[in-house]
Amino acid sequence: MWHSMYQVIRRELLIAFRRQADVFNPLWFFIIVITLFPLGIGPEPNLLARIAPGIIWVAALLAALLSLERLFRDDFVDGSLEQMMLMPTPLSVLALAKVVAHWLLTGLPLIIISPLLAVLLSLDWSTWTAVVLTLLLGTPTLSFLGAIGVALTVGLRKGGVLLSLLILPLFIPVLIFATSAIEAASLGMSYQGQLALMGAMLAGSATLAPFAISASLRISVN
Repeated sequence: MWHSMYQVIRRELLIAFRRQADVFNPLWFFIIVITLFPLGIGPEPNLLARIAPGIIWVAALLAALLSLERLFRDDFVDGSLEQMMLMPTPLSVLALAKVVAHWLLTGLPLIIISPLLAVLLSLDWSTWTAVVLTLLLGTPTLSFLGAIGVALTVGLRKGGVLLSLLILPLFIPVLIFATSAIEAASLGMSYQGQLALMGAMLAGSATLAPFAISASLRISVN
C-alpha cells in the first residue's frame, strides 16, 4: 500500500515538473492578489494588518479552487483513472496519495512564501506565526474537501461552475476559523481554540474524504 502511494505521489510530482505552468499559476495568482491589495488601499500598516486575515485566506481559497479542477480531469481523459480503479490497491488509498501530491504542489508553496506576506501586509511575528499555522492546518483540509467535489464532477465537460457551487460551502468553516485565529493573534489574544477546531477538521477530512472521493469517482466514471 505504501509503495503504491509513493508511486502515485512520485508520478504526480513528475507530471507537475513537466507542466510547471499548472503548478505556478495558482501560486502567481495568490501572490498577485496579495500584492494588489496594498497598492489598491494604500500602505498604511494598521489598515493592512486589520484586513490581512481576510486577504490571505480569500486568496488562498481562490488559489486552491483554481488548482483543483485538474486533480482528476487529466487522469479521466487519458484513461489512467480507470486503470487506478482496476489496481489491487484500494482506490481510497490512491485518492489519498493524489490529494497529498496536490497539497505538496499547491498548499506547501503558500506556506513557503508566507514571509513575503508578512512584509507586504505589515504583519508582526505573532500574527505571521498564526498565518503559518492556519495555512499548515487549513490548506490540506481545502485539498481533501475540494477533491470530493472534483471527483463528483470529473465526468462533466464544463463542471467548473458546478464544482465551485459544491465545494465553496465546505470551505467556509475553514475560512472563518482561520481568519478568526489570525485576527486574535494580531490582537494579542489566544487562538488555540481556533487551531484545535481546524486540526479536528483536518483529521476528519483526512479520515473520511478518501472514502468519499473513491465512491464519487466510481459514480462519475460508471
